[in-house]
Amino acid sequence: MTRVKRGTTTAKSRRNILSQVKGYRFGRSKKEVQAQDAISHAGAYAFAHRRDKKADFRRLWTVKMNAALRPLGFSYSKFIDALKKKNIILDRKIMALLAEKNPETFANIVNEVK
Repeated sequence: MTRVKRGTTTAKSRRNILSQVKGYRFGRSKKEVQAQDAISHAGAYAFAHRRDKKADFRRLWTVKMNAALRPLGFSYSKFIDALKKKNIILDRKIMALLAEKNPETFANIVNEVK
């Protein structure tokens, strides 16, 4: 059996790792071990923050709706409760968009709930 040297595979692996950390600072962009560590942390953070982003947007919708509801004599929690009691099923994302872009339509919905 012939001898197989692994230099080319190792070089390819190293090139791949270092290309992924382009733009990172200090040893993380130059040293293979630190780069590998940086890649694994970056992946973990990206995974977690994709979920955090969804929660951030849900919070933003609540704030937008509450800001639009206050002048109409409602709070967010009382409005959501009234919606449920009237069996009006509307997405919070859509409601926040209406509150921001079409306040007249949103006011009509609020009057319907009252």
